[in-house]
Amino acid sequence: MKNKAYIGISFIVLIFGIWAVPKIVGRFQKSDLVEIGPAPSFELTDQNGKQISNDDYKGKVYVLEFFFSTCPTICPKMNANMLKLQDAYYGKPNFGLASITIDPVHDTPQVLKAHADLLGVKHYNWHFLTGDKDYIYNLAKEFKLYAGVNPGAAGGFEHSGMFALIDKDGNIRSRKDTFGNPILYYDGLDEAGLNAIEEDIKKLIEE
Repeated sequence: MKNKAYIGISFIVLIFGIWAVPKIVGRFQKSDLVEIGPAPSFELTDQNGKQISNDDYKGKVYVLEFFFSTCPTICPKMNANMLKLQDAYYGKPNFGLASITIDPVHDTPQVLKAHADLLGVKHYNWHFLTGDKDYIYNLAKEFKLYAGVNPGAAGGFEHSGMFALIDKDGNIRSRKDTFGNPILYYDGLDEAGLNAIEEDIKKLIEE
């Protein structure tokens, strides 16, 4: 009887183990998000006067935007949507945000600190970044996110309204469109774009 009971228990343990292993392994599998390639490296100064580079984001999933603090058009909407992402993932040490100004002459660390305070920024991994103007514009080109001076535009500058999503290994990631093509970046002005990136941040955090 003891042998039969032992065999029965062993069989149950074996079945449970076979069922449980795929569940455990699945947590560590890559998501279905496309890997676009390594995000460009950068080193800039944040709103607290601290030097911040892409290395400070290693091990974190982060969202990156280009903006400027006096922008009268799309930046307030982009900042508002970044705030929503902050609130959705507040307290997550493996999540971050990067807002890079394209008007560094005006947007000093002190100005960016006041801007962050005005917005209600509270996530310690959200850095508002400034530096050399040419360096920043070259960085935007490397990201393939448009940024330019235009005296005829409201605020004197133009830039992309897209968000870049970067994984823990420093790779740009994105979902596919309905035709199976990578979207590359997420619309930072659109509710659907915000919902999509919020969902995909969760996937990358769980990888």
